[in-house]
Amino acid sequence: MSITDQTIAILGGTGPQGRGLARRFAAAGLDVVIGSRSAERAATTAAELTGSVRGASNAEAAAAGDVVLVVVPWDGHKELLELLAPVLAGKLVVDCVNPLGFDKQGAYALPVEEGSATQQAAAVLPDSRVVGAFHNVSAVLLEDPEAVSIETDVLVLGDDREATDLVQALADVVPGMRGVYAGRLRNAHQVEALTANLISINRRYKAHAGVRVTDV
Repeated sequence: MSITDQTIAILGGTGPQGRGLARRFAAAGLDVVIGSRSAERAATTAAELTGSVRGASNAEAAAAGDVVLVVVPWDGHKELLELLAPVLAGKLVVDCVNPLGFDKQGAYALPVEEGSATQQAAAVLPDSRVVGAFHNVSAVLLEDPEAVSIETDVLVLGDDREATDLVQALADVVPGMRGVYAGRLRNAHQVEALTANLISINRRYKAHAGVRVTDV
C-alpha cells in the first residue's frame, strides 16, 4: 500500500494545524479533503490552497478519506468521533489532538480518562485502525509559504505496524519532515503533553520549536 494512492481527509481542516497540514500534503501531490463543521468554510479554505484539495463537511470528508486525520479542538473531540464512528469503521484514523489547558502560567497537559486523546479515539473507534501523530508540529511553520522545508520529526504511535508505517510515509512526503515510530498507543500521553513544553519554549525564545530524534 502506497501513501500516494490514498485520499487524505482532515477533520477540522479549517483550523491552523489542519489547514497547514492540508497545504503541505496537497503541495506534495496527495489528494486531500478538508473537513469542517461548515462545508462552505471548508470549500473556501480549499480554494485558497494549490493542488488536489477540496472542502466538505466533516462527515463527508470522513467518508471520502482512506486516511483520516483528526485535527479538531479537544473540546468536542469525543463527541465528533462518536458521531462519525460508523463512517470511520475500517479506516486508518490519525489522531493529532493535544488535550491542553491554558492559564496565567502557560500551557499544561489535561488529564484524560482513557490516558490520552489517541487512546480515547481508539476506545470510541474500535472498528478503525487508530494511530497518533503530528502532535508536535508548528502550525505557524506549516502555514508559512516561505518555509520550504519543515525541519522536524513526527512521533508516530500505534499498535498496528502497517498503519504506523503508512503514517510515517505520510510524514515523509513533506520536505524536511520525518516520521519516527515512537511506541504503542499507551505511550501517546507524553507525546501529546510534550506540546505544552514546546509552547513554553516558543514563548521564551520566540521560536517555532519542534522535535528531532538523534541516532535514528
